[in-house]
Amino acid sequence: MTVFQPLPAANDSGHRFDAGRRWAASISLGFDVRPDGDKTATRMTHVRHQGPLRVQRPLYPEGRNGCCHVYLLHPPGGLVSGDALSIQARVGEGAHTLLTTPAAAKLYKADSHGVAWAQHTHLTVEKGGTLEYLPQETLAFDGSRGEQSTTIELATGAQCIGWEILALGRPASKLPFVSGHLEQKFRLLMDGRPLWLERQPMDPNHPRFKGHWGQGGATVQATLWVVGLDDEADAIEELRETLPANHRWAVTRRRGVVLLRYLGQERNEAWAICQQAWELLRPRLTGQPASVPRIWLT
Repeated sequence: MTVFQPLPAANDSGHRFDAGRRWAASISLGFDVRPDGDKTATRMTHVRHQGPLRVQRPLYPEGRNGCCHVYLLHPPGGLVSGDALSIQARVGEGAHTLLTTPAAAKLYKADSHGVAWAQHTHLTVEKGGTLEYLPQETLAFDGSRGEQSTTIELATGAQCIGWEILALGRPASKLPFVSGHLEQKFRLLMDGRPLWLERQPMDPNHPRFKGHWGQGGATVQATLWVVGLDDEADAIEELRETLPANHRWAVTRRRGVVLLRYLGQERNEAWAICQQAWELLRPRLTGQPASVPRIWLT
């Protein structure tokens, strides 16, 4: 179980944390291959949680010996000033796990003192293991202040596909993201060596936010990554030929990581592109057709 340490009064981005006011929650999951008759199967072998962050039970929509689907539940539905979430998951050797969420996460406006929230995700995949990390989108309301970090540690021979989708403000309610500050950090490692490191501050008052050389005023962004493909060039070509052609997305590869990026204004479009890309890439990665989690359809 994660032990929370006192958070500093402020970090290097200027976020202020108040340890006495936060609602901490953590979850730690482990998945391993276990005998199942004359076959083997991925089973959830470890789960510990603290506070309002948990899972109900593993699901096997692809059969008892198929991928283990798990839904991460956060009953409050969003983060407010002082909240601190910690998510840890380990996928053991040869195991195959899909992690998703039942609904979009919401990042609410900071309180009058500007106290930030924090969410840290740490995922580990051992040799021969496969992780699909496919959370539903994150919605950041105007005035939200906080920090998200995602670290994925892979062993040689591990496979991983995942995405992060972020929508800023509530355009339909004419409430754009015009204040607040978000910072996203991403670390993807192979045997402890970095494959992809990224840090992205989002401040609507910074020239980068509206500049064409930066975010260009876009309110929705998404990144999909995949590690472990045998045919990266062919996969990229199929994505370019199959996905709807427009200037809002692009795909490339670097150091064994295939990256698809979206930058635009439509949350549904970003989700549709990421889901379609996953449905194309999953068979190449795992040899199994995409099995859409039922929770996405409710």
